[in-house]
Amino acid sequence: MLSVIIFLPLVASLILAVLPRLSDRIARWAWVAVTAVDLALIVGLWLRYDTPAPGGLAFEEQAAWIPGVNSSYHLGVDGLSLPLVAMTAVIFLACAVYALRNRHRPRGQAALFLFLQSVSLGLFIAADLILFFVFFDLSIVGMYFVIAAWGHGDPGRSAMKFFLYTFLGSLALLVGFIGLSVAADPHTFDMPALAAATPLAGRPLAGGLVLAAILIGLAVKTPTVPFHTWLPPAHTDAPAVGSAVLAGVLLKMGTYGFVRIAMPMLPQSWRAWAWVIIVVGVVSVLYGALVALAQTNLKRMIAYTSVNHMGYIVLAVGVAGLVATDTAQARTIAVTGAVTQMVSHGLITAALFLLTGVLRDRAASYDMREYGGLAATAPSFAALFAVGAFASLGLPAFTGFIAEFQIFTGSVAAAPATAVAILGILITAALFLRALQRVFTGDTRGHSVGFTDLHPAEVWSVGPLLLLSLLFGVLPRSLLDVIEPAAASAVDLVGR
Repeated sequence: MLSVIIFLPLVASLILAVLPRLSDRIARWAWVAVTAVDLALIVGLWLRYDTPAPGGLAFEEQAAWIPGVNSSYHLGVDGLSLPLVAMTAVIFLACAVYALRNRHRPRGQAALFLFLQSVSLGLFIAADLILFFVFFDLSIVGMYFVIAAWGHGDPGRSAMKFFLYTFLGSLALLVGFIGLSVAADPHTFDMPALAAATPLAGRPLAGGLVLAAILIGLAVKTPTVPFHTWLPPAHTDAPAVGSAVLAGVLLKMGTYGFVRIAMPMLPQSWRAWAWVIIVVGVVSVLYGALVALAQTNLKRMIAYTSVNHMGYIVLAVGVAGLVATDTAQARTIAVTGAVTQMVSHGLITAALFLLTGVLRDRAASYDMREYGGLAATAPSFAALFAVGAFASLGLPAFTGFIAEFQIFTGSVAAAPATAVAILGILITAALFLRALQRVFTGDTRGHSVGFTDLHPAEVWSVGPLLLLSLLFGVLPRSLLDVIEPAAASAVDLVGR
């Protein structure tokens, strides 16, 4: 089943690519149909999911692949990956629906996004480091073409900057993976085997160097300060659906790598570096929020809030390394919050980026100073943006509140000094309220005059993302029941 979920979009992508006479209308609806079927398969998987034993995976598939280096085609999911797999499918379906009105090479766009969906799902399901790395690199190639071919402004430069930064990061990641395999006896790239063996335990220098390589690779992709500079131009010049996938899915590849690879495979080094990771997380939280506050470009502002929100996750996974008496429960809460934040940020930020695409579509400007009183001419747009803004700033009843409450409860209990990062929530609230005030309230002026409200495809793409955030915010148990056992297992592995 996992192979079908991964490769169904890829097969559809190849069919779209080799049928040049296929009409644009059929290509657009085929994209929606394939993503809907893939999501239905994942929902079926979720309904049959039973929590595996600690360190184990559910629905495993394994076959020989590159026996010379002991790398196999190994797939599986647990509570760390299954929520991200489902979130990925939801976001790609939302993008397919949003793009129903696209008239700019829709067949190519559908094929490219289906390819991206396959590699994104493959990364979250992979249980072999080489397989993980292949999907990691292919996601960079796919997003490069999304920005370069469907972007605006200076898409070539932004796409190149994105590619060079993240590709260099992936090379550092590959060095780290090779270091892990070489240290293992026997050599292997199998992820559960490496997590069980911890091959660099008792070798602090080698372990520290390998962890540094992996952290740099993942930090660039996340991104965290100071590896974030590729993010604002990439988002500003990407199409709306590209930004939604970049923020909603691709950024999570970095944070997922922290909990799936770095923490369980290098527990001693993770503990030794815990305070460095925590400081990077806190700096990212505060820096991202303050720079977002200074923006007048709405899309750029949302891009910087991603640096802020990813900082929460880095902070929480850093706290997992502060192994001390009576902190296990606090660290588990923090890691549970980190995984919940990955899902929450994916849903909410994807919705906000799709909404900013409406500004580009109608008025070709993201500058907040050129709008005013937009709620009067576009009430549906204003209502959905307000819901997304309040969800992003962590208002109760949304997933953002559940995630941030857990992150700070666990982090402050384990390390009281991390309370300084709570200021990030206050700054984020201020910047979203200011954006709402500038764009939607007051007299109708500038680009707001004659602004057309949301089309049905835009409502049906953004609405379900925010509805899911509300659903899991009000009824979080169905999500937390999956995440909590895996988070507890991850914390146990770090504490070995």
